[in-house]
Amino acid sequence: MTSFNRSTSRRLKKLTQIPSVWEGDRRPLSSPNQYSDSEEKGECILWVDYSQGVVRGMDVVASDIGPEAIVRTLMQAMEHPHSPARPARPQRIVVKDREIQFYLRGVLQDLDIAIDYAPELPLIDELFRGFADILDSQTPDLPPQYAQILREKAFAIWQAAPWEFLEEQQILSIEINNWDVGTLYASVMGMLGMEYGILFYRSEESLKQFRAAVLTDEESTEHLEEAFLKQDCLFLTFESTDETDEDEDEENDLADLPLSEIDPTFGNIHPLEGLRSVLYDEEALVIFVAIESLSRFIRDHRRQLHEDIFPPLSRRYRISLPQSEEATKSLPVTVSTMPQLAAELEEMAGFDVDDEDIGNLDSPNFQSLQDDLIPEDSFLSLGVVSWEMLEYLRKGVSYHPAGEIKQVGDGLPVILIQTSRPKAKTVIERIEAIGGLRAICFNPGADPFDGDRYDLGLLQTQNGELFLFGEFLDEDPIHVEARKKWNQRCKNTKGYCGLIIAKGLTGASRGNPQLRDMMALFEARSLSPKDLGIGTLQLMPQLKFE
Repeated sequence: MTSFNRSTSRRLKKLTQIPSVWEGDRRPLSSPNQYSDSEEKGECILWVDYSQGVVRGMDVVASDIGPEAIVRTLMQAMEHPHSPARPARPQRIVVKDREIQFYLRGVLQDLDIAIDYAPELPLIDELFRGFADILDSQTPDLPPQYAQILREKAFAIWQAAPWEFLEEQQILSIEINNWDVGTLYASVMGMLGMEYGILFYRSEESLKQFRAAVLTDEESTEHLEEAFLKQDCLFLTFESTDETDEDEDEENDLADLPLSEIDPTFGNIHPLEGLRSVLYDEEALVIFVAIESLSRFIRDHRRQLHEDIFPPLSRRYRISLPQSEEATKSLPVTVSTMPQLAAELEEMAGFDVDDEDIGNLDSPNFQSLQDDLIPEDSFLSLGVVSWEMLEYLRKGVSYHPAGEIKQVGDGLPVILIQTSRPKAKTVIERIEAIGGLRAICFNPGADPFDGDRYDLGLLQTQNGELFLFGEFLDEDPIHVEARKKWNQRCKNTKGYCGLIIAKGLTGASRGNPQLRDMMALFEARSLSPKDLGIGTLQLMPQLKFE
């Protein structure tokens, strides 16, 4: 058995011994009547002076902490008691646990304190009854009868990971028509790898108002907070169970964590209520139906939703309700994509490209895709140039501006092409000879012979010609991640991006060209496949995409 150091015992014996009886106990923190999930609630340690009727020491510890914890709290009660008590040691201690009694007798044997047992501890019993009343009066985060099933459905959504192929503006309507809820409008968060979850707006108007408010002043924290609290929606978000430092959370993507370290949170936002991380019975049923129908829709249409163009889809389901007081056993629900609303939200955010800037991109001028501009052995990467580095590039290389670029985010998204110096010079001269670079686009491509699908990197010059600079398999996880970052950065810059041509392919800077290796910067606009309007390109027997 662990005992005090002799110096500690001498220090404690110097405390004035008062003629009082102290009660001590350790009990579970949660009320026996309170709903408890699988999480540990901890235990509360109390030391009270029964003679004076005051609490001298209190601590909350995990249930698996050993008996040393009750001694540590006792030492605090003696040396650093809660006000108004003064430092002292008692003549007698009473506990209601035989194991605690025998343990304290061994540890405190040199302090001249009697350790007795009593089946009841009147003052501590009264205090814990008060704690239980407080806990019983608290509203749980989820109604107990729906808590387990909601968490199961939340984890099913997490594993389905809709944020891998749905952007925030690609809204899905969920028509419920029950509990005073008509249609919910689901916005999926997580494609940027920052915050994962789903917002279920109660009206299309609330969704649009929030988007418009955010776009009005993106840099004002106060304004964003006000706009956030004016939303009218239910929500499901995911967080890490490990409460680490915020800076570490930014470096570690939540999607990389195992399921055991993911914690779903449900709640409600309303202009008059604000943020509430509690769901009441009807709200729990609404979000259960919304999540279940959304999960089925994602399962049934996952392949179509992966397409670059947000497709018009609709499906009707009958959702069985969990056990409740509801007379209805099941509910018909219709889930649909909303391409028109998605296009409207993109237009609000300025994601699409003005015709004045890009010109006519209709397909009649498109004959075939040329692949002879970029040398085959070139090194290619999708990345970003910091705003500071961009200023150096503009001054130090052959520079072709595209317009005034707003410096939002971590920098300008760029395609970097590194080749030999002679070949780089040829590429630059050829682009300049046909008027410069107009746009950069990623467009879907398909190989009908083996069934592979591609993300084709295209350069469009000012004369309307299209040149292939890269072919990426749709299922390549590295490219998928790079594309996510590319898309977000292009949104930040309102569609502006750039092409860097660099030398040094065979030198020490291969794959990592330095400023001295960069020979030209062509600024351009980023186009979506919809803007380009040429559809999915098919690989033909001549090995050209047409």
